[in-house]
Amino acid sequence: MICCLNPACQNPPSPNGTKFCSNCGTPLLLLGHYRPLRRLGSGGFSTTYLAEDVDKFNELGVIKQFAPNVQGSWVLQKATELFEQEARRLQQLGQHPQIPTLLAYFEQDNCLYLVQEYIEGQNLRDELQQQRAFSEQKIRELLLDVLGILKAVHQQNVIHRDIKPDNIIRRSPQLPLQSRANSSQSSLYQGGARGGQWVLIDFGASKQLSATVTAKPGTKIGTFGYAPPEQMEDREAYPASDLYSLGATCFHLLTGIEPWELWKKQGYGWINNWRQHLGQPVSQELGRILDKLLQEDYQQRYPSAEEVLQDLNPQPPLPVAPTVVSPRQPSPPPPAVAPTVVSPRQPSPAPVASTKQQANVKKPLLVGGVILLLGLGGYGYWQSHPRKIGVSPDSSQPTTNPTKALAYENLALDKTLAGHPNWVGSLAITPDGQTLVSGGWGQIINIWNLQTGELKTTLTGHSSDVNCLAISPDGQTLVSGSRDKTIKMWNLQTGELKTTLTGHSYGVESLAITPDGQTLVSGSRDSTIKMWNLQTGELKTTLTGHSNGVESLAISPDGRTLVSGSGDNTIKIWNLQTGELKTTLTGHSNGVESLAITPDGQTLVSGSGDTTIKIWNLQTGELKTTLTGYSYVVSSLAITPDGRTLVSGSRDNTIKIWNLQTGELKTTLTGHFDWVFSLAITPDGQTLVSGSGDNTIKIWRMYRPNLNKGRSVN
Repeated sequence: MICCLNPACQNPPSPNGTKFCSNCGTPLLLLGHYRPLRRLGSGGFSTTYLAEDVDKFNELGVIKQFAPNVQGSWVLQKATELFEQEARRLQQLGQHPQIPTLLAYFEQDNCLYLVQEYIEGQNLRDELQQQRAFSEQKIRELLLDVLGILKAVHQQNVIHRDIKPDNIIRRSPQLPLQSRANSSQSSLYQGGARGGQWVLIDFGASKQLSATVTAKPGTKIGTFGYAPPEQMEDREAYPASDLYSLGATCFHLLTGIEPWELWKKQGYGWINNWRQHLGQPVSQELGRILDKLLQEDYQQRYPSAEEVLQDLNPQPPLPVAPTVVSPRQPSPPPPAVAPTVVSPRQPSPAPVASTKQQANVKKPLLVGGVILLLGLGGYGYWQSHPRKIGVSPDSSQPTTNPTKALAYENLALDKTLAGHPNWVGSLAITPDGQTLVSGGWGQIINIWNLQTGELKTTLTGHSSDVNCLAISPDGQTLVSGSRDKTIKMWNLQTGELKTTLTGHSYGVESLAITPDGQTLVSGSRDSTIKMWNLQTGELKTTLTGHSNGVESLAISPDGRTLVSGSGDNTIKIWNLQTGELKTTLTGHSNGVESLAITPDGQTLVSGSGDTTIKIWNLQTGELKTTLTGYSYVVSSLAITPDGRTLVSGSRDNTIKIWNLQTGELKTTLTGHFDWVFSLAITPDGQTLVSGSGDNTIKIWRMYRPNLNKGRSVN
């Protein structure tokens, strides 16, 4: 059978020998000699077909058809640009025996077509499904082969940007070689296109090293779990970016675990403990290579494929050398601003929701916006989820303590606010309970009338995601922390930017303000905590001690105690006046994503990536109890002003209400259809606000069941 390539045709198959589609009349041969046989895949704006060239003894090829059904949008413009770019890359690189050859690029019947060599064989994902996990020897063989391809690609100043199992195919050894264009130049590359070699496909996301980044803010090019931070943050890509993706691919093959599955829960924190997922240990040598491939900071990775190959195949020592150098450890990330040398810092896990402010995560599945993901089937447009973000109310702000406990199981959804283009990762409420501030992915901060749900104004100024927010006790100053490594202080009444604080070397994940409004505390993925004079912006001191990102912060109501939660799975309790570390709490088996302190300052609550909530005696550090019931990360926490009720949000899209004294689960609120990143409660305890990965904010209010009997509240 022959396929009709008319996107609008409802009956594409036609009998062999047919020249025109019997259904729509479209010619069935492209350029008069490419005959489409069957569809291979589709996605976004393109579809791929297996085809044969009737002028070359029916030699097989792949037709990729770009047939958009929209006009005039930025998405269309970018997709067209990338489609042409893929053809140019194949023309540039197709001389290599392990990269498909470009056979033709043309326009016909208002569609763009790219024809390339067909690679018969299985991709890495198919092989993994058949054998469960790769051995170390097979990983070494793969690395030697693929690094050779990447070396040649990078020498042409091209970055692939989408290395993953699906894009690496083993050429079936029993097949004869396809004829190749420009075969006289194949001597430029060693090895030849022998059967059984790995072939790198899909250069749709590739770019020239010298090219200007043209991605629209908020778009990402790559695949979640395999793409390094610089690609997910809209920054420049480097040869080291492809090497990170290759390292993530090796991890997937060794363990059978999709990096994406770990990334959803931990962000880039999974690379810190990748060995714990191994079914069988790997040698120290391969372990060190993967450690360096998977560094979060691209400057700490191998700068070139050649250097990886040197470590993979070290040269024997010269006779004069007394011994081989001891195993090289992965280089530490760049030191923080503080002059002291810190022990090698591991990348922090996905930023987390703090009880008071929080970090940001990048997610992954798809919502609104546009992200360009290019696979064999064509273009797939997806929106990235930020690293988990969450902000919870500031426990240090004035609270009311009603003598009669409110029945928070009677919360009902009052309003849903839509005004963010991406995830809502941070929330803060003014002390008078009248104004709500929200931040998240998309670099914007929205200010709302909490009573009416009206959007009052939008603040811009950060160059990356807004991870955390805090409001001064007098309600005059808003502070925002961002993935752009800066902290901005705003006049909340006018929206004027007062000052920008710099000093952190990685994104700012968490913020807290002392009850007297004099001191601002910030936590960062650089593993440090900084204390600032809130009035002048002067840096007072830097606290070190965590070995991973500081994901969450909380300050006791008396302003004397600071609590920090980290991706190193620990909670540290500090004397806020002296900066002295008082104690370290252990017990969580994953990053501490969120913290909250009761209004009486006696109880600390922590939420973790290990899916548990732990309740501690803040004075003694004793673990009082552990709450379970989640199957995913506990990303945000809030405690009601009367100190009797705990509210928690999770990646399972729900909000749970707990009796803090007994640990009893009182009720579960549903309504969000994505991760609940952030929570905040008004000072009067009557209103709960939640922010989510579904791009919405929901306002929940107390109601009296007896007054609402007989009518729904929604």
